[in-house]
Amino acid sequence: MKLLLLTVFSSLILSCNATQKQTKTDSTENNLKYANTITAKELKEHLYIYASDEMEGRMTGSKGQKMASEYIRDFYVKHGIKSPIEKDNYYQVVPASYFQGRGDAKASENVIAYIKGSEKPEEVIVISAHLDHVGMDKEGNVFNGADDDGSGTVAIMMIAKAFQQAVKDGYRPKRSVVFLHVTGEEIGLYGSRFYSENPIFPLENTVSNLNIDMIGRIDPDKKDNPDYLYLIGSNKLSQELQDVSEEVNEKYINMELDYKYDDPKDPNRFYYRSDHYNFAKNNVPVIFYFNGVHEDYHKISDTPDKIEYDLLERRTKLIFLTAWELANREERIKLNDTSKS
Repeated sequence: MKLLLLTVFSSLILSCNATQKQTKTDSTENNLKYANTITAKELKEHLYIYASDEMEGRMTGSKGQKMASEYIRDFYVKHGIKSPIEKDNYYQVVPASYFQGRGDAKASENVIAYIKGSEKPEEVIVISAHLDHVGMDKEGNVFNGADDDGSGTVAIMMIAKAFQQAVKDGYRPKRSVVFLHVTGEEIGLYGSRFYSENPIFPLENTVSNLNIDMIGRIDPDKKDNPDYLYLIGSNKLSQELQDVSEEVNEKYINMELDYKYDDPKDPNRFYYRSDHYNFAKNNVPVIFYFNGVHEDYHKISDTPDKIEYDLLERRTKLIFLTAWELANREERIKLNDTSKS
């Protein structure tokens, strides 16, 4: 009888320990452990494929863009990261008519995967990047778009893989994390606009959008201090979002976060020029991560060999750690109180 009771008691302890492992999500040890699964080597391996000549510059609706979408989808299938649309279908189809006659754009698709949250699955963190680029010129030269936005694309893939490894180890995030690869950015932010008008997850339940568009190069103005990242829009809708971002950076990465492009007088108006804007205009707090424009921007010379892979790794880790914090904190970040302004 005593042996039976001891066996039952031991089973209960093991069961409790297993439950604790399944729900423990906020340990410093674990967020760094999974951040460190993101490596320059793997980022490079994927980017050399994603921004290869074979993808033909990924013009919206083109054969090369379809190949790029398939590459992203196959990555999520391989790593067991599910689609929120339906089983084995990661594509949110954007019909040709939606592009309003822009160029010769054909029907295209956003590619979407996600990890369901353990405690607040209805609340989501959306991490986005655009999968398209500008295609080829009349002579057949390929605009590879390694930085724009191959860097953001492979960063999301590695972030997703890191979250999925945490899930496999029993550390599922409290909130859901969505990996959104949008099409049609280069011809007018069409893919993100389509998602915002046809959201897979309600926008009112979207805690934040972390948008990545060019994080693999160094702005010539920063050549003497390359350990930086431009953040755009991080406090426009939620000061708390910027505070969380800075706290994560100071604790784990400690690179320079530069807000120069938040200046309303800045003529570049980058806040309005990438996919985060279609979330921001719907009152979703955003951060746009950006390395700035360089000499190869929108040229055939934006190739994978020019990416700073160690820097890309650090920047990707920062975004992962920020997403981890946003997904696991007790309360969702709050919008600014506009009544005081």
